[in-house]
Amino acid sequence: RVLSLELNKDRDVERIHGSGVNTLDIEPVEGRYMLSGGSDGVIVLYDLENLSRKPSYTCKALCSVGRSHPDVHRYSVETVQWYPHDTGMFTSSSFDKTLKIWDTNTLQPADVFHFEGTVYCHHMSPVATKHCLIAVGTKSPKVQLCDLKSGSCSHILQGHRQEVLAVSWSPRHEYILATASADSRVKLWDVRRASGCLSTLDQHNGEKSKSSSEAANTAHNGRVNGLCYTNDGLHLLTVGTDDRMRLWNSSTGENTLVNYGKVCNESRKGLKFAVSCGCNPEFAFVPYSSTIAVYTVFTGELITMLRGHYSTVNCCVLQPNFQELYSGSKDCNILAWIPALRDPVPDDISEKSPPQQHLNPAYEDAWSSSDEEG
Repeated sequence: RVLSLELNKDRDVERIHGSGVNTLDIEPVEGRYMLSGGSDGVIVLYDLENLSRKPSYTCKALCSVGRSHPDVHRYSVETVQWYPHDTGMFTSSSFDKTLKIWDTNTLQPADVFHFEGTVYCHHMSPVATKHCLIAVGTKSPKVQLCDLKSGSCSHILQGHRQEVLAVSWSPRHEYILATASADSRVKLWDVRRASGCLSTLDQHNGEKSKSSSEAANTAHNGRVNGLCYTNDGLHLLTVGTDDRMRLWNSSTGENTLVNYGKVCNESRKGLKFAVSCGCNPEFAFVPYSSTIAVYTVFTGELITMLRGHYSTVNCCVLQPNFQELYSGSKDCNILAWIPALRDPVPDDISEKSPPQQHLNPAYEDAWSSSDEEG
């Protein structure tokens, strides 16, 4: 299904945003409701389900926190995230220096956290049962941990030298957090430890640092502005403004040295990309200028470029139940990429066909679909 993703002519996402779409999130409970956050501070909630059952439909916006809402963010919303355990709550953070906790039913903020600097990103653990910490990356090099239970933001992780552009909790260990900064570094933390930092990822795996102290322990040769764990939490993908993507073993901190080629990245802030779920091989979906590049995670092969947006793509998110992809762009649009429905093979042919026909489609060219060109 992932290999046959294409822009779906039959599915639209209702256009509400009057400016760029920076962030998307689909709730993990049913995989039915999607949030979007825009450069104008607006947040929109969509229902992705096709209630009409017609082949062509538009994903309707159920409600929004619009410009006239008393609690709307004053500046660009950079991150939205559903509360991982139910859809009654979601979170948003913004360049207006706040993180807001929303009650979905009333669209009122249940809590607001204020920071000294611009907020670039935040994340809640998808697996935590023993804590309710939200990790927040801001203009300050200190990573803040806000506790939903107590309402305090007292816990701080110190170690970065510049602003923190991306944060991500491990989907495997509830106390492990990865952070990425403009200081070219990616750090892994155990938030229970007083010293905090477990390791700083080194692109050279310790080999270069002997000769030059300057380049020691940098993950990228530029700002690191994107992080994404694989679903099992065993690996971590990072992207940086050095136009590189790297895959790390998250338990050893080792650079696996997978080469993805040039991964064009001109974003001055966080870049939100996605990894497939339950596929073999696994894929990464990465905004690449006005397209989305699809790579195989473990071999680095560029499988295809999804073209459809008119301007820079800021974010993409996967709906894992159906392997559907949604992307948000500076062009104000949210696009739905749905697996193409192929004609079923007639039974009499499939029985006679030799077994080597069933090659893993990742290793053949599935993209010259001639039925679309005519």
